[in-house]
Amino acid sequence: MPSYRRRGMLVGMAKPLAKFITRRDLLQVGSLGLVALGLPELLQARQAAAAEGRSKRGISCLFIVQYGGASHLDTFDPKPAAPEEIRGPYAPIATNVPGMQLTDMLPRLARIADCFTLVRSMTHGTSDHNGGMHVCMTGHSKPTERTPYFGSIAAKLRPATHSVPPYVWLQNLAGDVVPWYLNGGVLGAAFGPWVIGKDETNAAQPEFRVCDFDPPDGLDPRRQAGQSELLNQLSTLSGSRYQSPPTDEYRQFQRQAFDLVTGEQARQAFDLAQEPDAIRDRYGRHALGQNLLLARRLVEAGVRLVTVNAWCGRASTDDVLATQGWDHHGAAIQKCGIFDKGTFSLGFVLPRFDEALSALLEDLRQRGLLETTLVVVVGEFGRTPKIASNPYPGRDHWPQCYSALMAGAGIGGGAVYGGSDKHGAFVAGRPVSPEDFGATVFHALGIPHDTQFGPDGFSLRVSDGEPVLELFG
Repeated sequence: MPSYRRRGMLVGMAKPLAKFITRRDLLQVGSLGLVALGLPELLQARQAAAAEGRSKRGISCLFIVQYGGASHLDTFDPKPAAPEEIRGPYAPIATNVPGMQLTDMLPRLARIADCFTLVRSMTHGTSDHNGGMHVCMTGHSKPTERTPYFGSIAAKLRPATHSVPPYVWLQNLAGDVVPWYLNGGVLGAAFGPWVIGKDETNAAQPEFRVCDFDPPDGLDPRRQAGQSELLNQLSTLSGSRYQSPPTDEYRQFQRQAFDLVTGEQARQAFDLAQEPDAIRDRYGRHALGQNLLLARRLVEAGVRLVTVNAWCGRASTDDVLATQGWDHHGAAIQKCGIFDKGTFSLGFVLPRFDEALSALLEDLRQRGLLETTLVVVVGEFGRTPKIASNPYPGRDHWPQCYSALMAGAGIGGGAVYGGSDKHGAFVAGRPVSPEDFGATVFHALGIPHDTQFGPDGFSLRVSDGEPVLELFG
């Protein structure tokens, strides 16, 4: 096949403003809380920073990260002619696109391959989880501790246009990475994500509900309205922090800040109970399925970028709890091999992944949202071509060559870009670096890769790569 071919809760965590401040805290600090924290100014600053050169396209992004590093040979890049210790037990199957194959563990995705593109030539040089995740989520081969993630840059340059947070992260990462994802890097905590879901407390629980919108006991709607009016009065007092009466634009941001904390739009977007049982069943009643359904609701409500840790939950027979669901070493602590059916195995993960991702793509397409929603699926790296005993059968970290899936927002469907060698070990054509991948993501979002930004507005550049324009239809 040519290298490029086209088809014929119980509790939520929230840390958007500062490391330990939640939206519930904004209400609890009392009637001066919104003024003291400057949330209206933060919202106003976001829009001012993004006003120049802003695209009119309202593109959102669902960034699904396979934390642990997915095996490309057992999913998107099968090698049936390789020796058994490389090809593994999964057979290739045809898709609805001539010439494109997946493994037989992904039958539902195979039936809708015409709506996504596979990039089989991803590559970088960082093989540990912490560094690899930082490379993956920043689009930089050598990021610093302060390099912001994709979502933080999108939140700054493409702020949400409704009373919803611009950047949400669903399902925590485990302990093998520094939690840089919780903040906005050099942009500051105001551009960090609203994080929902920690370990077993996630959208798959029957009683799951995001509680961050709940007002303190005794605070009724009448009192909330009084707080809002008091803020308006305080903002016009002489001698206050404001040197002149606020403009209509400022009042708009003040209203947006109050609505984000107390309004109904964001609350309803996070409410999975509004989804029919049939839809919830189609996505799968597991962590990944329900998180992807929640992610669809969020972009539908206007959230600009949702990152989803593609953890599928914990096998019922397993007492190991870690959201690093794609780290299939076959290690003793994992208690299973890569092809078994425990938590750290493809036998457990892939049926749930196939179910949930195919449901998401079909749902977005049926709702007319795929044109305005970029879907990205990628891990921090791939897995070694050769299966080793660790002491169970497993594949180790391998950043030299791996695969990604992209769909929507102008990405052409039914295509394969780049390729690997006969053992899936090294890129055989059209390598895609983290920089080029990042530039492609931003291009799809309508953000030119050479856009300048930063705390001073110009010292940083969105991406040092070049977008892979051949991916776009």
